[in-house]
Amino acid sequence: MIGERPTGQAVSAEDAAGVLLETARQLAAELHRRSSGEISATLDNSLEQDLGFDSLARVELLARIERVFGISLPEQVLANAETPRDLLRAVLTAAPAAAALKGIQRSEAPLQVSAEPADALTLPGVLDWHVRAHPHRTHITLLDEAGREDVISYVALQQGAMKIAAGLVEFGLQPGQSVAIMLPTSHDYFCCFFGTLLAGGVPVPIYPPVRVSQIEDHLRRHAGILSNALATILITVPEAKPVARLLRAQVETLRAITTAAELSVSGQAAEYPVQADNIALLQYTSGSTANPKGVALTHANLLTNIRAMGQAAGVTSTDVFVSWLPLYHDMGLIGAWLGSLYYACPLVVMSPITFLARPERWLWAIHQHRGTLSASPNFGYELCLHKIPDDVIDGLDLSSWRMAFNGAEPVSPATVVNFTQRFARYGLRPEAMAPVYGLAECSVGLAFPPPGRGPLIDCIKREEFTRSGRADPAGGENAEVLRFVACGRPLPGHQIKIVDATGNEVGERVEGYLKFKGPSATSGYFRNPEQNRLLFREGWLDSGDFAYLAAGDIYLTGRAKDIIIRAGRNIHPHELEEAVGNISGIRKGCVAVFGSPDPASGTERLVVLAEMRDIDSGKQEELRGQINALTLDMLGMPADDIVLAPVHSVLKTSSGKIRRAACRELYEKGAPPPRPVWWQVVRLAWAGALPQLRRGSRVASGILYAAYVWVLFCLLAPVTWLATALLPRPAWGWALSRGSARLLARLSGTPLVVRGLENLPCKAPFVLVANHASYLDGIMLVAALPGGFHAKEHFSFVAKRELLDSIVSRVYLRHIGSNFVDRFDPERGVEELKQVSRSLRSGSRPIFFPEGTFTRMPGLLPFRMGAFMVAAEAGVPIVPVTIRGTRSILRAGHWLPRRGIITITISKPILPDTKDWAAAIHLRDSARAEILRLCGEPDLMRGTLQEQDAQPGEEI
Repeated sequence: MIGERPTGQAVSAEDAAGVLLETARQLAAELHRRSSGEISATLDNSLEQDLGFDSLARVELLARIERVFGISLPEQVLANAETPRDLLRAVLTAAPAAAALKGIQRSEAPLQVSAEPADALTLPGVLDWHVRAHPHRTHITLLDEAGREDVISYVALQQGAMKIAAGLVEFGLQPGQSVAIMLPTSHDYFCCFFGTLLAGGVPVPIYPPVRVSQIEDHLRRHAGILSNALATILITVPEAKPVARLLRAQVETLRAITTAAELSVSGQAAEYPVQADNIALLQYTSGSTANPKGVALTHANLLTNIRAMGQAAGVTSTDVFVSWLPLYHDMGLIGAWLGSLYYACPLVVMSPITFLARPERWLWAIHQHRGTLSASPNFGYELCLHKIPDDVIDGLDLSSWRMAFNGAEPVSPATVVNFTQRFARYGLRPEAMAPVYGLAECSVGLAFPPPGRGPLIDCIKREEFTRSGRADPAGGENAEVLRFVACGRPLPGHQIKIVDATGNEVGERVEGYLKFKGPSATSGYFRNPEQNRLLFREGWLDSGDFAYLAAGDIYLTGRAKDIIIRAGRNIHPHELEEAVGNISGIRKGCVAVFGSPDPASGTERLVVLAEMRDIDSGKQEELRGQINALTLDMLGMPADDIVLAPVHSVLKTSSGKIRRAACRELYEKGAPPPRPVWWQVVRLAWAGALPQLRRGSRVASGILYAAYVWVLFCLLAPVTWLATALLPRPAWGWALSRGSARLLARLSGTPLVVRGLENLPCKAPFVLVANHASYLDGIMLVAALPGGFHAKEHFSFVAKRELLDSIVSRVYLRHIGSNFVDRFDPERGVEELKQVSRSLRSGSRPIFFPEGTFTRMPGLLPFRMGAFMVAAEAGVPIVPVTIRGTRSILRAGHWLPRRGIITITISKPILPDTKDWAAAIHLRDSARAEILRLCGEPDLMRGTLQEQDAQPGEEI
C-alpha cells in the first residue's frame, strides 16, 4: 500500500502501476501531439528512448506523479530513474508530500569590501588578490538536496586548487595543455578549475552525465570535443573511470583519466606564471560533436567581460548571486561564478538537478541569503510559473532581488510579464526583470539593460515587419502586433551593428544581421579554421542572430543560423539530419531538424521532419523509435516531436539545401490542406521567395538612393564652398550655406522638422550646444537655424583646430565666422576660448558640440566644459539643441546615406547663476539632462568618471 491519493482512497501497488503508466501515456501524447491511445507504455519502457522524455518532460512527469499520489519524491529520482518501474519503486517507498518551506531564517547581508582587483591581469591573480585582502571571507555557499550548506572561503579555494595543480603536474601536465573537467556542481569542480589554471593548463568544462548508466554513451559523444581540445587529462567522477579508459583509443592525446580525490593527495606545487593573453578557457557549444566549436577565451577576454558586466549592472561586494546554472555553461561559469569571484560578492549555488526537481528551492535560496542577483534562461522562469504551487512559497520574500537576468535563449515577452505579475506579491519589483543578450563568442555578456529600468517590450506592426523588415511601432492589442523584448545596450567598450545581406549597416528599427566586436570577443574557435572564416568579417564577428536597434536597445528577432536552443543548450541540426537520413526507410537528404517555440515550457521543441520511402508501409512506429534512439544517442536528449511525411514534404532550395525555416513554418501551421504535393511545394517556395525579393529590392533601392544623395552633395558643395569663400561677410556665407543645406534636404527627400525657434533669445548673446551624432549635424543645424544676408547677429561654429590643416575646411569654416580651439594644448585652448567669449560682444552666437566627437553606436557621450565656461564667464544663457535622426541616416564609418527624418528641437535658455566654475558645472548638467531627455538615445556617461572633479581649464 502507498500513501493516500487526493480522494483519500488507498491504492495498491498494482493500481499504482496502472495510474503511473496512464500518467506517462498522457504526458507522452501531449508532448508528441498524438492521442494517448497511440502511445504504448510498459513498466520497462525507457523514459527517454521509448517515451521521449527529456529533462524538462521528466520534471513535468514527476510533478504529476506527486500530485496524483500525494507524495514527495527524492530529487535524485529525476536524475536516476530510467523506466516507469524505477518510478514505481520510488512511489511505493516515498514519503507523504512534504510540508511547505516556511519560516526560513534569513542570513545577514555581506559586508562591503573597499576595493576590487582592478590591476589583476589573470584569474589566478584575482584569486590571489582576494586571499591577501580577506582570505576567510565566504566566497561560495554550496547547497545540497537537503538544503545543507558547504561554505568555501577564498583561501580554502586556493589551497584546494594548489593541491589539484600539484597532482596535475605529477600526471605530466605541461603548460598550455588542455584538461577536461567533467564534474557536477561541487567543491571538487571549483578546485579543479582553478587547479588547472594554477598548473598552467587550460580548463575545458564538459557537462557530466546525469545517470551512471549513461556514462559510456555520454563519453563517446564527447570524444570529438576531447580530440579537438587536445585534452591530455580528464577529471571526472569515480563511477566514470572504468568506462572512460575506453576513450584513450579514440582520443590520441588523452594520457590520464583521474578524479579530484586522486589529484589532491600530492603536496603543493609552485604556481605556473600565466599571462593575460594566455587561453584561460575553452568553451564548447554543446550540440555539435562531429565538428566541435571550442571558443578560445583569454584571461584578458574574461576579465574585460566581467568588469564590463559589473559596471553595467552596478555590481558591488554587497551583492549576493544565487545560481542553479550548470558550471559547464558560460552563463553559470563566467557570469555567476567568475563574476562573483571578481567582485567579492558571495555566490550561493545549487545543482541544476535540485532546481529542476524543486524550482522553488531557487527562490527560497534568494529569500534566505538575501540574493540580489540571479540568472536563468527563459525556460527557468517558465518552470517557476507552472511548477511551483502557491502553498510551497507562502512567506517567500524576493524584495532583495534587484536584477533577474534572463538570457541564453530567446526571451518571451509573455514570460517576462507573467513572472513579474505572479511574484510581485512576494516582493519582486517589476524593475528587477533584466533581459540580457550574450554569446560564448563574446565570453558571455554583450548587452545589458540599465539597472532598475525594468523590461521594455516593443509592440510592432506584424505585416510591415514580415513584409519589409521594418519594426514600426504599433499601438493597441490585436493579432497584427508582434512583441519583442529589449535585451539591453552594448556593454562598455563593445559595439553592435545591424547589417543587411550586402554587409551595409541598416538604419534604426530595421531588421538585419547582428555583428559585434569588443575586447571580450574571442580570437576564434580552437583548431577550427573553417568556422573561423565564417565567424569574422572585417574585424566584426557574426552572431548568427537577426535583430534591430531602437533607442540604443537591441531587440532579438530570430536566428540567421539554424541553431536550436533547447533549455539553454545549443543544438546543431545538420549532423542529426545526416544520421537520420541513413536509417533504412528514410529518404537520405530529405530530413529537416529544427526548433519550434513551445509556450508551455518557455523554450524550444526539438522537431525531426523526415520523409518516408513508403508512407503506407506500416513501419511508422518502428522508424520513430529508431529516430528517437538516434537523437538520444547523438544529443543526449530525445526529440520532442517526430513527423514522418510523404515524399517532397521537406522543402529545399534550388541547390538542394534544406530550408529549415520554411519547414518550421509548415510544421507550425499544422497539417497542410489536401492539395497535390507539388502545389504545396510551389506555394511555400513562392511564399519564401517573396520576402527575399522584397529584401533584395530594398537593398538595391538603398544603394541607388545613396548614390543619388552623393551626386546632389557633389553638385551643391563645390558651388557653396566657392561662393562662401568669395563673400566678404560671415553672415552672408551663413545665409548662402543655409539655403544650400535646405535645398539638399528637400531634394534628397529628407524631412527636416524644427521645433522651438521661439526659444532663441532675440537681440541678446547666447551659447548654443548640441548633441553630435553624425557628419550631417553641422549641415542640418545650418539649415535649421535662422540667418539672413542682413542679419546683425550670426551663428558660428566652434571647431577643433585640426580642421585648419585642410584647405577645404579651413577656407569654408573661416568664411562663415567659425572659431578654432586646440583640444590638446590646455593653455592655448583656454586663450582661444577667451576669444570665443569676446566674439559674443560682436554679435557672434557660438555653436558647440560639447561631446567633442561622435560614434557609430547610439548614446550621449560626456560633455566637455568649454562651452559652459564661456557662457558662465560671459553671463549669457546656454541654449540646448537636440538633433535626432542624423545618426541613423549617416552613421560614423558608413558612407551610404539612408532615408530618414531629422528633428531639431531648440529648448528654453538656461541662465547661469554666477560666473564661476560651479555655474559652468550647473549649466553643463542642466543642458545635458535636457538633451538626454529629448535625443532618444542612452546615456553613455553612466559609470564613467564625472567631470565635477576636474579642475577649471583642464577640459575644453
